[in-house]
Amino acid sequence: MKDMDNIPEVMRELGENARAAAAVLAFTPAEAKRLALEAAADAVWEKREEILAANGKDMETGREKGLTDAMLDRLRLDEARIEGIVAGLRAVAAQTDPVGQVIAEWDMPTGLNIRRVRTPLGVVGVIYESRPNVTADAGALCLKSGNAVILRGGSESFHSSGAIHACLVEGLRVAGLPEAAIQRVPTRDRAAVSEMLGMVEHIDVIVPRGGKGLVGLVQREARVPVFAHLEGICHIYVGADADPAMAVEVVLNAKTRRTGICGAMECLLIDSAFRARHGDAVVEALVAAGVEVRGAGALSAIEGVVEARPEDFGTEFLDMICAARIVDGVEEAVEHIRTYGSSHTEAIITADDAAAAYFFDRLDSAILMRNASTQFADGGEFGMGAEIGIATGKMHARGPVGAEQLTSFKYLVVGNGALRA
Repeated sequence: MKDMDNIPEVMRELGENARAAAAVLAFTPAEAKRLALEAAADAVWEKREEILAANGKDMETGREKGLTDAMLDRLRLDEARIEGIVAGLRAVAAQTDPVGQVIAEWDMPTGLNIRRVRTPLGVVGVIYESRPNVTADAGALCLKSGNAVILRGGSESFHSSGAIHACLVEGLRVAGLPEAAIQRVPTRDRAAVSEMLGMVEHIDVIVPRGGKGLVGLVQREARVPVFAHLEGICHIYVGADADPAMAVEVVLNAKTRRTGICGAMECLLIDSAFRARHGDAVVEALVAAGVEVRGAGALSAIEGVVEARPEDFGTEFLDMICAARIVDGVEEAVEHIRTYGSSHTEAIITADDAAAAYFFDRLDSAILMRNASTQFADGGEFGMGAEIGIATGKMHARGPVGAEQLTSFKYLVVGNGALRA
């Protein structure tokens, strides 16, 4: 690796190495990729004390920088979370290899047999902030899908990500795969991000995973195609026919389980008919749990609720804060979400099939749920083993981006001396 004083040269070398590795991964047997991921999982568990020590350095730096409790929670690792990283690596290893899968096949009257088959994208660049587990998730999913990856983690997680990356490289080594298949940008210098965004000769797609500032920067400045979501402004609508006990439990989980993730509920919509029947138990439960509820209209009169400002709607708090308002029917709930949502994840709590169908049909967020916490907006919970992010655009990938979404396709056409008339 070149001198860190020459960032463009460092990034050019990473890109060239990644492109060479991608050429090998495109035809790497599924068993070799599985072995690499299993070996990486073994290494993460064996080196957990080293990873925790590295994370301790990052946590100390984060506190010194004044990171919020929610941001520190994103950054923090413990043995249980390392177990989760290991389980994610093993889950991805066990999945069916998407590369070479036949998506469709047909015969033409001209005698041609045509197959549409999955193929890797090539080189993926992942730019992320404080969550060190993204190092393992992104590395594993890119490898599984036959892609080389260049990882650029945030400065907050520099040591943690480095320790996890070393385990992924050990897995590649065990399987005899190119170590450049999973590379990490070895500097905190933000100039490296700017370089990545313009590396059209070396990177096929950029995946930003972080807050509005990071994702907005990438979308504005990238010359490389981007899979992105700008914000996770997730709504829950408590419908007129919702079960009150279910509503309390789901809303509490959606807001308080982990406030700093993109699937956390940021806005609560309560049907006026539900409130007339069941009162304010849902809001009161949030207040009792320590959530600062910023309520509009009649909700602001509830003890402990803060009066909402207009800007509270459409805000991703990533903290123990949520906005709340009353709506008259599912139609008004849908209209509110269309106005203030970010096309990430929305949920309806209802026993009414017609209301649920309206909610699902009239909204076009990447993930729509019924009677379930928005915290399930996660590739691992979708059976993907892990995710590289939640894509809210409409081109190619939407929702949790797993190994399958990191592939494109090509056509394989076979004839028997076929001639076009």
